[in-house]
Amino acid sequence: MRRTALLPLVVLVLLALPSFSAGDPARERVRAATEAMGGEARLRALSSLRIQGIGHWNLMEQSERPSPPWLVVYEQVEELRVPARHRLRQKTEGRGSAGMEAWKPMVMGMDGDVVAMEREGQMRPASGAQLQDMRERLDFAPERVLLIALDAADLRAAPDTVLQDVPHHVVTFRHGSATVRLFLNAHTRLPTLVESEDAHPADLFWNIWGDVKTRLFFQSWSLEPGGLRYPRHWEWERNGHSYHSFTVTKLELDVPVSDADLAIPEDVRKAFDARRTATADDLPLGHPSRPAAELAPGVVHLPGRWDVALVKQDDGLVVLEAPIASGYSARVLEEASKRFPGVKVKAVVSTSDAWPHVGGLREYAARGIPLQVLDLNRPLVERLLKAPRTRVPDALAKAPRAAKLQAVGRRTLLGTGKNRVELIPVRTETGERMLFAWLPEQRLLYTSDLVQPVPGGAFFNVQQVAEVLEVATREKLDVARVFGMHLDATEWTALTTAVEKARAPVTKATP
Repeated sequence: MRRTALLPLVVLVLLALPSFSAGDPARERVRAATEAMGGEARLRALSSLRIQGIGHWNLMEQSERPSPPWLVVYEQVEELRVPARHRLRQKTEGRGSAGMEAWKPMVMGMDGDVVAMEREGQMRPASGAQLQDMRERLDFAPERVLLIALDAADLRAAPDTVLQDVPHHVVTFRHGSATVRLFLNAHTRLPTLVESEDAHPADLFWNIWGDVKTRLFFQSWSLEPGGLRYPRHWEWERNGHSYHSFTVTKLELDVPVSDADLAIPEDVRKAFDARRTATADDLPLGHPSRPAAELAPGVVHLPGRWDVALVKQDDGLVVLEAPIASGYSARVLEEASKRFPGVKVKAVVSTSDAWPHVGGLREYAARGIPLQVLDLNRPLVERLLKAPRTRVPDALAKAPRAAKLQAVGRRTLLGTGKNRVELIPVRTETGERMLFAWLPEQRLLYTSDLVQPVPGGAFFNVQQVAEVLEVATREKLDVARVFGMHLDATEWTALTTAVEKARAPVTKATP
């Protein structure tokens, strides 16, 4: 009898308690987060932001090794944002790594679905990669991401978790082609992390990894005028590695903005529309100002954004390099069949660990063509071959097969006859992850990425050129000409002269 009498009272107490399970737990948690930031109404009414800050980028795609520490570029940034209209203007000065001794300015502007870049007063259309990056920067920003979550039709609660040793609520939703997880601190209700997974098909670096996971952390929260709470430090990770760090040094809210501040000329808008959907797979083979050249009978150099070479041997064709993307490799193979009809491709040689250099290897693996790679680069290539590609599947994703992967750890002969190739591990400081391809009969040396010309007849980073000379001495190579990933056929004496000039002592002026 006593239990029966107490039951109505228990029911009344339970109904009076706030409970996520009684309604939509995901929306209630996101609304609580908006209240912790200053209120949903305040966030929706936020007309503009001017952000100044400093940060750095880790150059994972082009560092000396495929593991940290990375080469770094530092930045000074000023942004003007109009979040609700997808308008953003970003003025950046970058400096760092080799070749960036002085601050280099650049302006990027986004207006809706159009992105343009401005240098030296001239505005040009950007690409789909920049549009995706700037959309993510704006939509996943602290002032915007909670509103996008609330407006998502598929917002759902996920199991709670512990992040940074603190309990967090998790909600999920889709935004465009990305799947998003939002982590909300269970104590403060503020957002700690935006985790998204998406493909980057237009990005010349990130397209090779298929489905890329990006994590954006917020910290160093500050109470701003008008009651808005805002994080003053943002930290990005990609595929588990630190990628970009940014600290807000000055924040202004609801600043006056005119259309002229963010306008993109109509001709630039039309030019951008023509290239909006282009991906890395769509890049054309060849280079308008650098035609293909036969360096020796059966040895063809195909210049492009990243160069490729074809070497015809007695028993088949060797392809030097598989850059950029699977679609680019497919065009290389089509070109090879036209130049050498009926000749099978017996191997492809990848000579560097820079991401654009290995981006097209999956196409060769899908066709059962053996891959020749430096032993140190084997783990990187294996990760590339296993990368998930559910959003933009390539031939290997559609029809998986085991790759014929061959690691080169010492000087290795590939083929016979006049166009035989010797693969030589470079093993120098900046060339640690590179292979040279030596054609002894032609006295022709393929130098991978170590020799890169710059305007005026000089070379980028003469240290790298000096290492080429060291390898030639070490391996006893009688070189007449060199060519490479970004280098047309060049006389050997040009390299020796450049190194001698760099080594010459500085002449002091006479007082």
